[in-house]
Amino acid sequence: MSREPSFLWSNSTSEGRLTGTWRTASPDYRNLPSPCLGACPVNGRIATWIGQVTKGDYHGAWTTLVDNNPFPSIAGRICHHPCETACNRVEHDEAVSICALERYVGDQALEENWQYPKPETMHDQSVAIVGGGPAGLSAAYQLARRGFRVSIYESQAQLGGLLRYGIPSYRLDKSILDAEIARIVNLGVTVHLNTSIADKGGLEALRAEHDAVFLATGATKSKVLPGLDYSQPWVRDGAKFLAQTNAGEACDLGRHLVVIGGGSAGIDVARTARRLGRDVTVLALEPDDLLPAQRTEVVEAREEGIRFVCGAMMQKVDAGADGLTINCVEVAFTPGAARGQFTIAPVDGSAFTLAADAIIPSIGQDADLKKYGDLLDSAGPVIAHDENWQTSSPGIFAGGDLTSMDRFVTEAIGMGKEAAMAIARFVDPEQPAFVKPSDPAVPFKVINTAYHSADGRESPAHVAVEQRLQSFGEVQQRFTKAAAEIEAKRCFSCGTCIYCDNCYFYCPDMAITKLDQGYEVKLDYCKGCGLCVAECPTGAINMAEDLGR
Repeated sequence: MSREPSFLWSNSTSEGRLTGTWRTASPDYRNLPSPCLGACPVNGRIATWIGQVTKGDYHGAWTTLVDNNPFPSIAGRICHHPCETACNRVEHDEAVSICALERYVGDQALEENWQYPKPETMHDQSVAIVGGGPAGLSAAYQLARRGFRVSIYESQAQLGGLLRYGIPSYRLDKSILDAEIARIVNLGVTVHLNTSIADKGGLEALRAEHDAVFLATGATKSKVLPGLDYSQPWVRDGAKFLAQTNAGEACDLGRHLVVIGGGSAGIDVARTARRLGRDVTVLALEPDDLLPAQRTEVVEAREEGIRFVCGAMMQKVDAGADGLTINCVEVAFTPGAARGQFTIAPVDGSAFTLAADAIIPSIGQDADLKKYGDLLDSAGPVIAHDENWQTSSPGIFAGGDLTSMDRFVTEAIGMGKEAAMAIARFVDPEQPAFVKPSDPAVPFKVINTAYHSADGRESPAHVAVEQRLQSFGEVQQRFTKAAAEIEAKRCFSCGTCIYCDNCYFYCPDMAITKLDQGYEVKLDYCKGCGLCVAECPTGAINMAEDLGR
């Protein structure tokens, strides 16, 4: 009897050995969200654009950045960078300097005069945006690039809002602000300056003229410190102080100033006063480790000679011929469940005094909810809105500090983007909906750190303290090209395939096929050993249970 030769003893190929029948799980190639993406207020694809930087594709990186945020140069200077806190690299050595890299790309775009392409299709629908700050400008950009007719109504003489009137030039040079705003306006946005939509009637009239309205007037009412007489010449509201000094007006408050408030605005006031030659003390309720300002700002302020008195509050002020005596007491500070919530208790026997010529309270601002009467419902200290940022009045949307207590510039930019996409669908239902990533972020444990050496991060240079105090020039400097390249290569590219071929080379069953862009698994041969997953340096492959077996 003759038999067919067994393929098991063939010396040609092993294609007939369908070892995949042993498998209970198989590799799943999917680009999963990185932790930095989930933490980013604008949902920026950080791993993607940093990957483009590593390849020297700076224009591509800028294009990826501005898909979500039209202000990379601005965000790269002032963002509170929660992405860096979330960065998986923290558990390996140090977080990637994402903000500094963003600034580098954004600044190069300005130097090269890269502009946004005009929309291919123009729509008839028009949208009015009330407020030309970060949220309003972000919404204007997203709507204009989609071909909608956009008009901004700004009460001030220039666009920018907080970016222009609240952030000093040593943190954000106004030429950078002007250039990034100009790119948005160049998309065809109509701008009405010195135009205030100040009441219910004005808002209703604007709604009647447009298909939708987006309110983004910010938090414009300064919180008042109890026990302080704001009518006195030795009291100056922090927001007014910054607006005046940013406009070049002189500081006439004397030599010794006490700034009350430990947030970013308070630190901006203090550092501005130092540049105007004043001696400055910051008095804050919070202990040093809980100051709401970014830690970098606090460190730089101390370098510049600003004194901090933390965990204490003012009780009363005595004004005399020789100046002010500020009576203070230490407090036990207990943070609450949400940002801005806390309780305090005076500490017995801890009273002390501070001497000053003037006081600048800077304890935050609230939205003006009474301006538009009963037209819009409120939700506590902010305007009520649904999941699409639409208020109780149909066709009127709101965002930024009007709708949130998260008082960060990039949070406002992100809200402007989301609201714009909702508005686009409101006026044109065929527009795509905004969808946030739903998959869980890639955890550090799936990153194969054998492929990533432990290296400290590159940090941007700072101007020397003596030089800082002579002008309002920017303190933090831009990365050099070499530093940007080194830092970009530190990114793990969490969840993003970098086409390194590890899975292809390490598969013991040759079950991985290379495609033009990516890989494919031959399930007839894959035993589900997981070696491809183990050798993936970015966590872009996962083992999924093979439910078909």
